[in-house]
Amino acid sequence: MSLWEARGRPIVADRRPRVMGILNVTPDSFSDGGRAETLDAAVARAGAMIEQGADLLDIGGESSRPGSTPVSEEEELRRVLPVVEALASVVSVPISIDTTKAMIAKRTLEAGAVIVNDISALEADPGLVHVIRDAGAGVVLMHMQGVPWSMQKNPRYDNVVTEVRDYLARRVEWTLAQGIPQSRIAIDPGIGFGKTLEHNLDLLRNLDQFATLGCTLLVGVSRKGFLGALTGRPVDQRAAASVTASLAACRRGANVVRVHDVGPMVDAIKVWSALCGWE
Repeated sequence: MSLWEARGRPIVADRRPRVMGILNVTPDSFSDGGRAETLDAAVARAGAMIEQGADLLDIGGESSRPGSTPVSEEEELRRVLPVVEALASVVSVPISIDTTKAMIAKRTLEAGAVIVNDISALEADPGLVHVIRDAGAGVVLMHMQGVPWSMQKNPRYDNVVTEVRDYLARRVEWTLAQGIPQSRIAIDPGIGFGKTLEHNLDLLRNLDQFATLGCTLLVGVSRKGFLGALTGRPVDQRAAASVTASLAACRRGANVVRVHDVGPMVDAIKVWSALCGWE
């Protein structure tokens, strides 16, 4: 178990896995696009996830689904900043901003966010690492092969577990060299980001190998395409599969699971924690 903290507050401090609720304020996210397009809808959805037991919220204003196209900084900021501002003063759970852009991170951290969740592992925008360091924020470094709009076009690896782990090890080392301490770094193997069904399964079966990096491990499998391939179910009918895969990830070392269906995930972790003798 690795400590994870952000801006002076603990995010992960014991063995119980944390649940990160996904709040997409986009019209085109693969699972819940359009559900929180208005400010009132976004705030209501965030409140519902907190009532269901979410430990933290992850707010995103640019879809990273396979085949998605980028949006401008101005449009991304228009989508996320009012939501962060509205939530920061009324919720007690930590707020994460899902972005690759330094300007978006700076403005939302100023508004009350405490974590930056970057699918590019701080490679897309050279200024982002300085924003995170200077704000004392936490960071999630995720692996992705390629870019969202083309990442699922024939992804290839010689050994997906070794290659993803080694990439994240290099990014952690680089981030440490930029002045961000290990206690503020989390890693994410990027399930579904430039991976086939077998790549995703190999990573999930071998998550324990990522513990050697000494950072909090975050895993996001919620409603993703590989679950559809396994079950034959559409996106809105993958809650049971998502909870099962997420709980399996926790068993193999995930400290944080990023999910759409917060209530069922929280219940599953409560039961599993009790069976493990943690509560």
